[in-house]
Amino acid sequence: MARYTGPSCRLCRRQNMELYLKGERCYTDKCAIKRRNYPPGQHGQLRTKVSDYGLQLREKQKVRRIYGILEKQFRSYFEHADRMKGVTGENLLALLERRLDNVIYRLGFASSRTEARQLVRHNHFQLNGRKVNIPSIQVRAGDVLIVKEKSRSIACINESLEAVVRRGVPQWLELDKETYKGVVKTIPVREDITMPIQEQLIVELYSK
Repeated sequence: MARYTGPSCRLCRRQNMELYLKGERCYTDKCAIKRRNYPPGQHGQLRTKVSDYGLQLREKQKVRRIYGILEKQFRSYFEHADRMKGVTGENLLALLERRLDNVIYRLGFASSRTEARQLVRHNHFQLNGRKVNIPSIQVRAGDVLIVKEKSRSIACINESLEAVVRRGVPQWLELDKETYKGVVKTIPVREDITMPIQEQLIVELYSK
């Protein structure tokens, strides 16, 4: 499986904002943005003028990095969103939010989407009573996600659940910490996505 294996903090500095790619570290003083709030590289502290294309490209890269998706798969999501009814940009974000690894992260079973993806790959969850190990599966309203009985003693899952109070669970999801169960109450809408994303710039980039 193709994936990014470089330093995560470098991506946050490139976007000049916290993308929360390293879980709990992002909430501490060790966060790279708090320590070096400028782009990486020898020219990172120089002022540069960004073109319209540059803004669109940077926005697309930001969303890709937030959800941990490479270019080919991201383009596929956009084409799917473009074929759906409604606003293409909002459809795109809804598809990304409905990914299984993102739902696990949002529920608080993992401290980052990268960690959530690994937990899914290692068969620690059941979706609607069946084992699941594909992070990109699209959840639907009414789906029930449960941590397997044997996996409930895993330290990273329990530590993440303890810290979920700070991050919060979105309204379209419901978490039962006692039974390690999450429920998809409804399909996410644009108002449920709180990250500062300008999806229209991505639509403009791919529409050229």
